[in-house]
Amino acid sequence: QVQLVESGGGLVQAGGSLRLSCVASGRTFSNYAMGWFRQAPGKEREFVAAISWNGGSTFYADSVKGRFTISRDNAKNTVSLQMNSLKPEDTAVYYCAAGSFAGRWRNMYDYWGQGTQVTVSS
Repeated sequence: QVQLVESGGGLVQAGGSLRLSCVASGRTFSNYAMGWFRQAPGKEREFVAAISWNGGSTFYADSVKGRFTISRDNAKNTVSLQMNSLKPEDTAVYYCAAGSFAGRWRNMYDYWGQGTQVTVSS
């Protein structure tokens, strides 16, 4: 089992920045690819970004490319999502997830955190 706890969400004005963090415990963190997903009210959970086990490969949704950056620190069992130039449409609950492979599909991930709310005001 892997336990994931997200933090760093909050309320920010459009154009602002937030940094989300996800701390993992349980099994060896560096064995897992990590991803960030988000879910807005009334919408399906969607892919945001993913990173391979060693950080060598990263993937982004087109909607966040150039604004968001995913990174990881295996020594600290942490994956982060730096979010810049935030827009109201980025408002959602953000979830981190762990799986065997980095990718865009929810079913590639076996473990999920509880989520952290991000609200971007216009």
